Amino acid sequence: MSGTTDTITSTTTAAGQPAAASEVELAVGGMTCASCAARVEKKLNRMDGVSATVNFATEKARVSYPDGVTVDDLIATVERTGYTAALPEPPAARRPDGGTGGSADSTGGADGADGGTDTGGETDALRQRFWISLVLSAPVVLLSMIPALQFDNWQWLSLTLAAPVVVWGALPFHRAAWTNARHGAATMDTLVSLGTLAAFGWSLWALFLGHAGMPGMRHGFEFTVSRTDASSALYLEVAAGVTTFILLGRHLEARSKRSAGAALRALLELGAKEVTVLRGGREERVPADSLAVGDHFVVRPGEKIATDGTVVEGSSAVDTAMLTGESVPVDVTAGDTVTGATVNTSGRLVVAATRVGADTRLARMAKLVEDAQSGKAEVQRLADRVSAVFVPVVILLALGTLGFWLATGGGATAAFTAAVAVLIIACPCALGLATPTALLVGTGRGAQLGILIKGPEVLENTRRADTVVLDKTGTVTTGRMELRDVVAAEGTAEDEVLRLAGALEHASEHPIAQAIAAGAAERFGTLPVPEGFANLPGLGVRGTVEGREVLVGREQLLTGGTGGTGGVSPGLPRELAGARDAAQAAGRTAVLVVWDGAVRGVLTVADAVKPTSAEAVGRLRALGLTPVLLTGDNRAVAEAVAREVGIDPSPETVIAEVMPEDKVEAVKRLQAEGRTVAMVGDGVNDAAALAQADLGLAMGTGTDAAIEAGDLTLVRGDLRVAADAIRLSRRTLGTIKGNLFWAFGYNVAALPLAAAGLLNPMIAGAAMAFSSVFVVTNSLRLRTFH
Repeated sequence: MSGTTDTITSTTTAAGQPAAASEVELAVGGMTCASCAARVEKKLNRMDGVSATVNFATEKARVSYPDGVTVDDLIATVERTGYTAALPEPPAARRPDGGTGGSADSTGGADGADGGTDTGGETDALRQRFWISLVLSAPVVLLSMIPALQFDNWQWLSLTLAAPVVVWGALPFHRAAWTNARHGAATMDTLVSLGTLAAFGWSLWALFLGHAGMPGMRHGFEFTVSRTDASSALYLEVAAGVTTFILLGRHLEARSKRSAGAALRALLELGAKEVTVLRGGREERVPADSLAVGDHFVVRPGEKIATDGTVVEGSSAVDTAMLTGESVPVDVTAGDTVTGATVNTSGRLVVAATRVGADTRLARMAKLVEDAQSGKAEVQRLADRVSAVFVPVVILLALGTLGFWLATGGGATAAFTAAVAVLIIACPCALGLATPTALLVGTGRGAQLGILIKGPEVLENTRRADTVVLDKTGTVTTGRMELRDVVAAEGTAEDEVLRLAGALEHASEHPIAQAIAAGAAERFGTLPVPEGFANLPGLGVRGTVEGREVLVGREQLLTGGTGGTGGVSPGLPRELAGARDAAQAAGRTAVLVVWDGAVRGVLTVADAVKPTSAEAVGRLRALGLTPVLLTGDNRAVAEAVAREVGIDPSPETVIAEVMPEDKVEAVKRLQAEGRTVAMVGDGVNDAAALAQADLGLAMGTGTDAAIEAGDLTLVRGDLRVAADAIRLSRRTLGTIKGNLFWAFGYNVAALPLAAAGLLNPMIAGAAMAFSSVFVVTNSLRLRTFH
């Protein structure tokens, strides 16, 4: 998995010099809100030729940079902005719990460099701060809110308890605010630090210089601002309570973000750690990452297959559920391909490695998921722009609120309370988390189900698509010929026809011959061995089976001059002619079986429709998509397949006899009609059409070219997954929009209430913490998608 220097498109030297124009992924530390991410992104994009995207939820910066810029330059720019940056640690350096270590002093985020990975020390420190602050602040809040609990000099006990919370508990906010202030910037930490320090500072003034320190002083609690005597007003419960609420919000947010990235971490942990390699005829246990292409390794029952390869010895059933979501194990034998991280369930296998490291299917899947999680939907870019200017605007609004209340005779206490409430409630964190957390969960859940979403911009297209073009071969059908019917002439047994034909065809490599041989072997097991086998080009095969001269092939075998077919009576018996005509009408291939000078039977062969394709077409239609079948086969074949899967066999919905290079034109014609086209395909000849379509869904069982061209990759070769992919994408998009609606709506509604004096600052702090937690937990609902 390329989570290290592998994330750089071209290699870098030890000094940080790129070998060529490159793209790098940096782990950025110290970001506590969306405005932090916006600042880092803005600074990086100001560098000549640099294009950067910074993701607050994953704490990553994806940067494209020209030859004249080094990775060290990028890191230096981030550090000058007041944050830390580094290349992510290699997977081997990550702890088994998915963490990468990290500073316990970090100011808020709890995600590491690997897509939502939690750093243990950081979360432990956050949790410790919260619990200690809660124990200290709870008595302060109770004493301040309930006059019956207030004894003489209770306010001094409150000060003693609140001081450590404001100074030590809120230290990460103060430190981050100071760092940002030195760089001429303001973030959410600035608002929290200003609000809590102002409330605490006012309380100190009232206690030592005002009347609040007098014995017998009593203090009430109101949900709105109070107009009490300024010198008697205490805000210790606000300073301590807000700090505790925000620490709780950060802690829950960190845990939720860890859950959001759990699917990708699970994907990264799937691979085998050790492997048994055959070297010099001996078995040797070595680390899995030391495998090279061509190495032969042994996989015993219950073991994971270490890397992608081809079975060279043995047979077994392989459990692929962890990569594809498919619960039924797949039978494999010599010559079959297997995928790394899948589990050998029964027999012993010897596998030749064909792909290792970042080239394996697992690594490429994880890279696709990581790329998607690092991206930004267009709607998130708007939220980022808002977050970038939000904090300075809030500070001005707080000052304006203070001035308005003082100017209108509201009194210093009410003015201060309203201004502090404005500072505390206006957190842009929910805006920054709205898209990344939903993407983290949605794409991670997709990976578990065998659905790889390439990026957030794909989601919009799944909502707009109204037509789905289905490539026939390999998508709707298996792409393999299959024996469908056996019809015997009068007086001849069907089993005899199939057994003799299967024995002869078993010696041929032709796809139709292999289909007949497979059908015969499935019914009879062992087949006779033919003698004198000969291939008749373009017609069929001939040979002697159990003393009988047998011919299997096309109808032209019955005509003279076809290379040794003499002695065969021309013409077909009526029942066989009917079987031939029915096969041709259904778009199938009719194969004749001849011996002893007469046609003894007709075998019908066709490209088998996948058993789940009809159900899949129904699901796609239920999503509001019009299915269109696209194929290079003749119309009779295409219409027969269309009828079988439930597509109307009309010229509008069945596009047949299309040359591979014309598939793009077929998609363009549909788009010219005003349709938004999704296409599902799997072959090299589908790649251009997948790229042309508004939404390309590539079967992962197909070619690399098709997978590269698609927007969504379906790891399983089951068309039903296409419907699931569109449903999941739409659900993820809906969650993002719901999150953004809440985040925007919260700030739009809360700020006027705070400015109008209708919110106590402590209530504002609780609401602000809840907004971020709500957005993350709403995204976590995507984990239940089925």
